[in-house]
Amino acid sequence: MSKKRSRPYAAPTMQTRPSVPDRNREAINAALIGGAIAGAIDIVAASLITGRSPASIMQFIAGGLLGKASLDGGMATVALGLFLQGFMGILIAAVYVLCAKVFPALARRWILSGLLYGVVIFPVMNFIVVPLSAWKSHPHFTALKFAENMAAMLLFGVIVAFFARRTGENPLQQFAAGAQP
Repeated sequence: MSKKRSRPYAAPTMQTRPSVPDRNREAINAALIGGAIAGAIDIVAASLITGRSPASIMQFIAGGLLGKASLDGGMATVALGLFLQGFMGILIAAVYVLCAKVFPALARRWILSGLLYGVVIFPVMNFIVVPLSAWKSHPHFTALKFAENMAAMLLFGVIVAFFARRTGENPLQQFAAGAQP
């Protein structure tokens, strides 16, 4: 009696492509992971630029909602600042991921696109978000502080683009190039 063997795994073919839920999960993961990592590194960069502790930076971030009272809020405002930084990082990353899905060139040329996205993030955060926050402050940069802050936003953009780089690829091109879904 011959046993018929089944193949537990079939190699992907040119016609195989990831399902819509798989592509959506990949995009969500890119926004969550890229935004969280970029946001965390941004806290470290702000700490290095200002010479303040990361906890102090997070209290300033919480001040976007609470104003000056955030500086006296202890660990509660540190936690709020961390949450807000994570939320904003993920939101900023999600915008990039969505754009990369619509304009796949953003994913293909992810380094250049990430740098350009950092250039966009910088004025949005400094000239729109911060002035509209409870701080109601307007940026005043020396040349050095401008360069340091711009470098931090360029890095933020590249990190986000790195995680989004696969979300804009055409699935058929992935398989043609031998990449796994």
